[in-house]
Amino acid sequence: MTLLRGMSTISLWADDLRAATRWYAELLGVEPYFSSEAAGRGPGYVEFRLGDYQHELGIIDRRFAPPGLATNRGGAILYWHVDDVAGALARLLALGAEPLEGVTERGPGFVTASVIDPFGNVLGIMFNRHYLDVLGARHGSR
Repeated sequence: MTLLRGMSTISLWADDLRAATRWYAELLGVEPYFSSEAAGRGPGYVEFRLGDYQHELGIIDRRFAPPGLATNRGGAILYWHVDDVAGALARLLALGAEPLEGVTERGPGFVTASVIDPFGNVLGIMFNRHYLDVLGARHGSR
């Protein structure tokens, strides 16, 4: 039995959840499918579903962050598969993200880049041939 079976939800933090929701909705081209109210103070959490496996991208109002969680920019990088790293990076930068690491070849079939979104979270993008192999096998197009 595999302990870690796959990415379920990635949670990002934002001081201004409404602005973060608008920014990610524009980036992703979809509105969040879920939003929770936070004691009458507007949304405390929004969630988008995206990609081939409908992964969950949640954005949480920073006031609900666990005690001691770093409030500085950055953190772990989760890479989202994209078909065109340079194109996706250009779109992110055009929407106001700051470059963290430019397009970087990691080996044959593996290219990454990363940015800091306007809310201080690291967003990684990657062309990953393994992702495409798994997707192709799952859909019988291998």
